[in-house]
Amino acid sequence: MKALVLFHSQQYGNTGKMAEAVAEGLREAGCTVSVHNANEERYPITEYPEYDMISIGTPDYFSYMAGTLKTFLDDWYIQRNKPGYTGKPYGLFLSHGGGGRAVDSLSLFSRLGDQVGEAVISSGSPSQRVLDDCRELGKKLAMST
Repeated sequence: MKALVLFHSQQYGNTGKMAEAVAEGLREAGCTVSVHNANEERYPITEYPEYDMISIGTPDYFSYMAGTLKTFLDDWYIQRNKPGYTGKPYGLFLSHGGGGRAVDSLSLFSRLGDQVGEAVISSGSPSQRVLDDCRELGKKLAMST
């Protein structure tokens, strides 16, 4: 099974820490994992059909997801009617500095397929419990296919 962990992380790296924990859980469950920080490079949407599942992480920017992940959704929308773009299980994770209202914008990802588990949310630097929850999310996602 192939899994994609797509996220945006910069300033403090909190979302990146969460992404690595999700990737660990996926690997522990036997998946081949690609980790892509959309802050460093736009995700090449034509590669999306190669994956069996996806996990998406974002920081809370002004009570909304990072713009790079909205760009991913825009790119996905253009390709959505092609084979391999819909029906994938997905998991979500979010970091924030105190607001956390961006969780409402995560419902936009519901068009990708079926959400596995609840979104894992961290306020500030992820605690050990949050990282453990991220690893569990990765394992649940791997078991969902």
